[in-house]
Amino acid sequence: MKLTDRPWWRYLEEDMQELLNQSVKLLAHVPEWKDRYHDYAFIVFPAAKAYEGFLKKLFLDMGFISSEEYMGKRFRIGRALNPSLEKELREREGIYDKLVNYCKGRELPDKLWDTWKLSRNLLFHWFPGERNAIDLAEAKERFERIVEAIDSAFEGCKLELDIK
Repeated sequence: MKLTDRPWWRYLEEDMQELLNQSVKLLAHVPEWKDRYHDYAFIVFPAAKAYEGFLKKLFLDMGFISSEEYMGKRFRIGRALNPSLEKELREREGIYDKLVNYCKGRELPDKLWDTWKLSRNLLFHWFPGERNAIDLAEAKERFERIVEAIDSAFEGCKLELDIK
């Protein structure tokens, strides 16, 4: 998968590009390793981190968050994008409803949320009684899901961005 040809590639900060490239390299080389693992979430982690950065940058550029929220350590994508957040919190901290209004529908906000939930939250938290480990094929699918979500967000939000 050649990410540098994507229309959003130059929109990303350099460290986000490096994180996505790291997942690409892991996907290419891990199958060659003789060791097998119980969980291949480590392949997805760099891309999930880049996805978080992409969403924060996108929300900043859309005017949904302030530069203080973007630069700070308190803004949480999982809270802001969660469509099930309590009404009071949604009004105060939520991005989901703003995206629904901006996009004139739930399709894109739901895709961004589902990608976050499946490719980041469920993978990187441990819950008693739940097996959230993924195999190599699932790691590839989760990575591709992140790239598709970025594709959709970049196309669907139709921002007039000054890309270097």
